[in-house]
Amino acid sequence: MLSSVTVHAPAKINMALRVGGARPDGYHPLTTVFCALDLADEIVVAPAEGLSLTITGNDLVVDDNNLALRAARALHDHTGMDYGATITIDKKIPVAGGMAGGSADAAGTLVALNELWELGLSHADLHGLAAGLGSDVPFGLVGGLALGTCRGENLLPISPRAFQSWVLVTDSDGLSTPDVFRHYDLLHPEPHEPADVDDLTEALGSDSVAEVAGLLINDLAEPAFTIRPDLRELFERLEGAGIATVLSGSGPTIGILCESDTAADALAGVLRQEGLSTLRADGPAAGAHVVRSS
Repeated sequence: MLSSVTVHAPAKINMALRVGGARPDGYHPLTTVFCALDLADEIVVAPAEGLSLTITGNDLVVDDNNLALRAARALHDHTGMDYGATITIDKKIPVAGGMAGGSADAAGTLVALNELWELGLSHADLHGLAAGLGSDVPFGLVGGLALGTCRGENLLPISPRAFQSWVLVTDSDGLSTPDVFRHYDLLHPEPHEPADVDDLTEALGSDSVAEVAGLLINDLAEPAFTIRPDLRELFERLEGAGIATVLSGSGPTIGILCESDTAADALAGVLRQEGLSTLRADGPAAGAHVVRSS
């Protein structure tokens, strides 16, 4: 068995997120366009007795419901093996920021432990386990650009044609995804299917990232703004700072798409001088992948 495996697990941004009415099982049908970013958590796993998880980079509390631990236990259940491991996650992705940081860690843990424990599971096997863990976890494995349907776990890759440069305005006061969906249901109680994103997927086939201007949309923005009026004010202030602006997932991270990496670097500097917490990220990036093993 290997002595350690290191995996990078990317954040995502939803370039479009269209939401349908709640189903009887409580889930909402979605149509979304995911883009994986080179902002990534680093996951290091090593053999041990039993399973343990340590998170660095923030003060996130670790409990048995953590998705990374659930991913490890899903591998146990699927294979019948009960290997142990220490799992150490260095967090770079904002917590409760709408960028699927927990889902990324679950995907990365599946990849890392499959390698460490030499399980030999196929991508299809890992995808099936990922879908059972959460709607965003399968995209954490795939990365790149993809159209997601159903709960977001059914993925159709989109061939990238243009490089994307993003400025991410973050907020330490996270938003609860269930709370945002509950407010969505209050605003849209009637049964309905999610709108399509055909215009955006067609524009992503262009060689110019500017073609997507005006096409980024998130149906969860309004309920998020209802919970956080200050977030609406910030979003409106940032509109026009790049070529397109969108709330990622259930928020509160605001993504500003820029025409170039130079423009994104300059904008990030200006916003930091104004006192905003910002990150720079580019995409599309690879899904969860091994960067070191020994």
